[in-house]
Amino acid sequence: MTGHRPLSAGLFGALVAAKAAGHASRVLRAGGGTSLPGVVARRIAPDVLSRIHVGSRVRTVFITGSNGKTTTTRFVTALLRGEGLPVVTNAAGANLVQGFTTMVVEAADLYGHLDSGALVAEIDEGAVAGIVGQLPPDVLLVTDLFRDQLDRFGELYAVARMLESVAQELPAASTWLVNADDPLLASLAADRHGPRLTFGFELGRSTDEITRAADTIRCPRCRADLEYRFVYLSHLGDYCCPSCGFVRPLLDVAVTSLDTTTMDQTDMTVRTPNGEIALSIPQGGTHIAYDVAAAIAALVAVRQPIPNAERSLAAATPAFGRLERIRAGERDIILAFVKNPTSCNTTLRTLAIGGEPRHLLIAMSSSLVDGEDFAWLWDVDFEAMAPRVVRATIAGTRADELANRLKYAGVPVGAMQIESDARTALDAALGELPADVPLVILAGYTPTIELHQEMQRRGWVGRYWEA
Repeated sequence: MTGHRPLSAGLFGALVAAKAAGHASRVLRAGGGTSLPGVVARRIAPDVLSRIHVGSRVRTVFITGSNGKTTTTRFVTALLRGEGLPVVTNAAGANLVQGFTTMVVEAADLYGHLDSGALVAEIDEGAVAGIVGQLPPDVLLVTDLFRDQLDRFGELYAVARMLESVAQELPAASTWLVNADDPLLASLAADRHGPRLTFGFELGRSTDEITRAADTIRCPRCRADLEYRFVYLSHLGDYCCPSCGFVRPLLDVAVTSLDTTTMDQTDMTVRTPNGEIALSIPQGGTHIAYDVAAAIAALVAVRQPIPNAERSLAAATPAFGRLERIRAGERDIILAFVKNPTSCNTTLRTLAIGGEPRHLLIAMSSSLVDGEDFAWLWDVDFEAMAPRVVRATIAGTRADELANRLKYAGVPVGAMQIESDARTALDAALGELPADVPLVILAGYTPTIELHQEMQRRGWVGRYWEA
């Protein structure tokens, strides 16, 4: 919650101009108006966020971390709406300062007040300090910490130090909510004054193993090798340090049973302080269970009962680009946004449940927003995928490097076709696609947007910011 200053001409002008810019952007189809209003508002009133009055009845949940932000935000939103609460959220994933500001100023009235419902937002790790410093939430949820865009963020420990600083600066009434299965994340802000909640898995079995893609496998306190009782996803698991005694914290919310044997469904049981909840989610993968546990923990943190959780989450469809199924005329497409070794490996393992990919389009960009460092591709387990691939179309600004990586993984050179332009690559891939086989698209951020816009132009999907 924030206090508020009296309405000034500057704030009023910023709100009016921002709302007008968003409306014009949508009417003129210049975009979804997901960032422009925030840019306009901040140009007129740079402190606009700190001057918005969020009422005491409004529940505010902000979600950050390396992976799972968008899906967790979607699940929190579904749970709250399932209990009848109106929710303001950045559903299109505009999670930088401009996008967050857009969401807030468009939801507020012309007096700068937001007085009912809930505010649920994903926030980019690089933007969280600035946003939370201006508009502190009831709950700051961190999903996990993985190596991601090292050319932008630097090494993983720099991100951890930044998040710890943010946690220490949170108001005492705000809840610090973290994935305790992540050793580095679990070690942060241990002495913080204020509520702290944890979530994770208690399965009594492993669902993954430590590989070269795992990031945090040493004790964050003494740097000794961690010992794992169970490994759940990359470096996430039940761990302890034999040297200094650091152990995984007790879990407030825990996944106690998990079935991910189908590509499009996850069955699970979640233990909460208020009892167990049995759930069936129409999305596949171990990562989905983590996102569900995080979302339920957020509702625990704001003391919101969720008697309708099973029904609410059963209707939660995948977010844009998250193994999104698209009907393309007479063909089927599975669109998967991937951005780092763990997200790509997790996606490939989920696809493997259904025997995919067989026909693959993989597109990556080396732009600033995508990350200019492609070294992470060598930590992706393309080797496990390669025997299934019949044909691979390769696109993007570094298509040659992608092709080289797939060659070393075991994809035959004769099965690969390079088309640098993503739209041309889509036609090439669909042109060779058998009628009964889906085209699996693995794409970075910019190619995902480009491909989705092309599919929208062809009438296969709606606008991505409405997905």
